[in-house]
Amino acid sequence: MMESQPLQEPTATAPAAGEETAGAPPAVVPGKEFTRTCKGLVVLLIGGYVLLQLLPSSLNYLAIIPSKTIPYVWTVFTAGYIEQVLPGAIGSSLGLLFCGKDIEPVWGRKEFLKFIILVNSICGILAFCFAIGLYYVTGKESFLVTPLSGFHGCLAGFLVALKQLLPNLELPMCFFWKIKAKWMPFFVVCFSSIMAFIVPDSINFLPTLVSGMYVSWLYLRYFQRNPLTGLRGDPSDDFSFPSLFPAAMRDRSCRQSV
Repeated sequence: MMESQPLQEPTATAPAAGEETAGAPPAVVPGKEFTRTCKGLVVLLIGGYVLLQLLPSSLNYLAIIPSKTIPYVWTVFTAGYIEQVLPGAIGSSLGLLFCGKDIEPVWGRKEFLKFIILVNSICGILAFCFAIGLYYVTGKESFLVTPLSGFHGCLAGFLVALKQLLPNLELPMCFFWKIKAKWMPFFVVCFSSIMAFIVPDSINFLPTLVSGMYVSWLYLRYFQRNPLTGLRGDPSDDFSFPSLFPAAMRDRSCRQSV
C-alpha cells in the first residue's frame, strides 16, 4: 500500500540501462493510490459540509461574508475548507483525491499541506478584495452579503501543479473526452468565464479560480524548492506564464508585438 511508504521521496521512473541521467531530474509518474493526507482532508471537507447542515449559523463564522469579514478576519483562512452544497463537497473531495495522489508523493506531505494552506489563504484574501471592488463598481449589496467559500481555488492550483509535473497526463472530462493536464488551467478559466455570463451567480467562483491558478503558478515558478532538482522555482520555458496559453494564441501575440 502506498500509505505505508514515506511521502517525502519523489516518485520517479527507473532509468534504462546505459541511459545518461547525470544532472537530469527523474521523470514523474502518476500515482496509483489515494494518500492518507488527502483522505484526511476529504474528511475535513465533508465534515465542514455536515457542520453547515447541522448548524447553518456557523456559515457566518467560517465563510467569507465581506460585510462581516471585519472583525471576523479568520474567515479568509477558513473559507477555503467549507463547501456549502453537496455537489461542491463531492466534487472537491474527488478532485483532491485524484490530484493529490499524483502531487503529494513528489512534493512530500509537508510541502503539499503548505501549498494548500498558502493558496487557500491568499485566495480568501483576494476573494474578499474582489467582492468589495464589485460592490463599489456596481453598487449591488449582494456582493457584500453573499457567503464565499469552497475548495475550488486550491483545485485550480492543483491543475497548475499537474501541468508542471505531468503535462501530458490525460485527464477525463466527460464521456470519452480527455484533455492533457498542460491545457487544463486555460480550459477551466475559459469555461468558468463563459459560465459567469450564462449563470450570473457563478461569477462569485471566477475570482477564486483565477487567483488560485495565478498564485500557485507564482509560487511554483519562483519560490518552491523543487524536490526533483534541489533548485528554487521552475525557470523552464515549459512552465513560463505564456505556456499557460495555447501555442496559437502565443504565436499570434508575438506577431502582433512585432
